[in-house]
Amino acid sequence: MSEGTSTPTTTATTEDDTLRLAVTGATGRMGRAVLDAASDRADFSVVLAVARDPATETSADFPERIEPAADLESLLDEYSPDVLVDFTGPNSAIEYAERCADSGVAFVSGTTGFDDAQLERLCEASEGAPVLHASNFSRGVEALSGVLADVLEALPGYDVELTETHHNRKRDAPSGTANTLLDRIEATRESQGDAESKGGMTERTYGREGIQPRAEGEIGVHVRRAGDVRGEHEVLLAGNDEVLSLTHRAESRAVFAAGALDAARWLAGREPGSYDFREVLA
Repeated sequence: MSEGTSTPTTTATTEDDTLRLAVTGATGRMGRAVLDAASDRADFSVVLAVARDPATETSADFPERIEPAADLESLLDEYSPDVLVDFTGPNSAIEYAERCADSGVAFVSGTTGFDDAQLERLCEASEGAPVLHASNFSRGVEALSGVLADVLEALPGYDVELTETHHNRKRDAPSGTANTLLDRIEATRESQGDAESKGGMTERTYGREGIQPRAEGEIGVHVRRAGDVRGEHEVLLAGNDEVLSLTHRAESRAVFAAGALDAARWLAGREPGSYDFREVLA
């Protein structure tokens, strides 16, 4: 994967240093949240909003003109955004990333559910434009991820269970955030060595049914889908007659929209390459 440099180049912005913003999936819940958040910030000007099925006319819900996503390539040339924010689906996000790479437009995506081939294409797109992909744009989730290694190292051999809850329309399971946390847990546990007292190697177990005693090094993974839950993740560690629970709960999609815009502001004008949300918060 190509790595970007942390030194920004000159950003092509308007005279008042307002970034020109494009948003994909503009009629979706997260697309709408990004547009709403941008409207409250003086450092962004929405110049382009696109959707697979654009609204036929503006309304109170969609005051922006929604353009067809199929025309994104020509629209990027016409409106010249500095950065595009994407919360759509894996197939469309990869397509949009490649269009941004062709046009040299910075690309920020919170889309999850990519397979390995799609992640490779996203990496390739970063050769033509700066790309920042994150499974979660919450500062709280990033803080949770950051402390996990210290907690796991302090509690070697403790059982680990991860539970995540999202709204009933979410497609990928476990969530991208859950998988990111699981990757961090596995990397930390496996770096602790092979001794049983240090946790040993890890293996994910998705739910349990029937007679299924817990195995050595197992990480339990549990997925819940209900109502309109924005996102909740809990990492539970138990052992030595004690239980430690680390939980993050998002109360509004505005949390993710704000983080994505912070990432967009940070990314615009940087050299092509792959960047991480952690760098934005450093």
